[in-house]
Amino acid sequence: MTTASVAVSPGTGAPPASAPLPPRISSPRLVAGAILQLAAVGVIGPVVFAILFTLLGLGLGLLPVFLIGVVFLVVLAYALFATSWLEAARVDGLYGFGLPPRRLRTSGRPGFGGLLRTLWQQLIDPPVWRGIASAAVSTILGAIVFGLVGVFASGIVGIFAPLFADGEAVRFARIGLALPAGWAVPAGILIALISAAAIVGLALLHGVLTRAILVPSREALLAEEARTSNRQRAGAVRAADVERTRIERDLHDGVQPRLVSVGMTLGMAQQKIDDDPETAKALIAEAHASTKTAITELRQLARGIHTSVLDDRGLDAALSALAARSPVPVTLDVRLTQRCSQASETAAYFVIAESLTNAAKHARATECRVVVRQRDGGLLWVRIEDNGIGGATVVPGGGLDGLTNRVLGVGGQFRLDSPVGGPTAVEVSIPCAF
Repeated sequence: MTTASVAVSPGTGAPPASAPLPPRISSPRLVAGAILQLAAVGVIGPVVFAILFTLLGLGLGLLPVFLIGVVFLVVLAYALFATSWLEAARVDGLYGFGLPPRRLRTSGRPGFGGLLRTLWQQLIDPPVWRGIASAAVSTILGAIVFGLVGVFASGIVGIFAPLFADGEAVRFARIGLALPAGWAVPAGILIALISAAAIVGLALLHGVLTRAILVPSREALLAEEARTSNRQRAGAVRAADVERTRIERDLHDGVQPRLVSVGMTLGMAQQKIDDDPETAKALIAEAHASTKTAITELRQLARGIHTSVLDDRGLDAALSALAARSPVPVTLDVRLTQRCSQASETAAYFVIAESLTNAAKHARATECRVVVRQRDGGLLWVRIEDNGIGGATVVPGGGLDGLTNRVLGVGGQFRLDSPVGGPTAVEVSIPCAF
């Protein structure tokens, strides 16, 4: 068996096309905030990009030397992501554009090859590079603003310089200009006004450019919504196919042969009821016991399709009943503040049910832990971990494949981490109001 680490997400989390428009970037508050932030970025940005270019140079330069460069490239990938995340958070906090949260991408494959694929996906992730582009633009504008702040201060000093110049020439140090004391006041006012106007103009330009770089266009939002909808629909169809296959298999391998056996036993009893009543009674008793077993199996099968306690009493009660029936001891930690939609609760329930079944049947686990939380942003988060042998993989048509597509069908994210030797952990995040 091989190590498995699988992460599946339906989309990038882009905001809907009908999201409210962001505030005007020309409001005095936003302009003042942009000026302060640009001045700070003008100082910090060059240091950040110097670090990024240093990591790039070390990574490429040391790549042939026992692949040491890979370490620097991995650090570079995460440094790029961190820079992009900080830039998006800064811009969104300033302007309130409603940018989608940045998420690390992963290949979902184990081993060194999986690491290289993850590294490559990080390096080609478009949102990361949009954030880097915005950071570069902000750094350039910030450096100019920082210089203009000095020019503005020089103009203000020039206005009051004749009070202390004693008739000597007044020198504007930031722009290398020397004027007679009589010209210092009008020149200082002019320099201060021009530099202030330039600073405000750069702040407005910053808002326009960051919106153009970071905020997806309406057409891009609609296209992303269409792609996400298609993935969800395909996941729902695939989950239905897997579920139907499972039901057919359970009926064919379980209930159907048992009912056939009941029919044959009753037929034998019918033949012996006159000649050998005692044997006929024993056959009828056997058929009766098999019928009760078949009814139990049908109930279990129906519970696998729909659980009434979930609708009546909610996810917490349904999971308590599920944990009580589990052959593996389960530690249940459920903290929910409100009920989610039926589709979301059903998806979470069956993920937990299938995971517990796998822990008992395949992983040979002796204990399981189930944690359920409601997180900010309207997400239902579930984690199931067992202490089994691990090595679980998603096989097309298998139970984990059905769970993956069921989660995709409700717009959620599915993650499986199952190294050989264990433990196996399944994490699911599902929109609570799907």
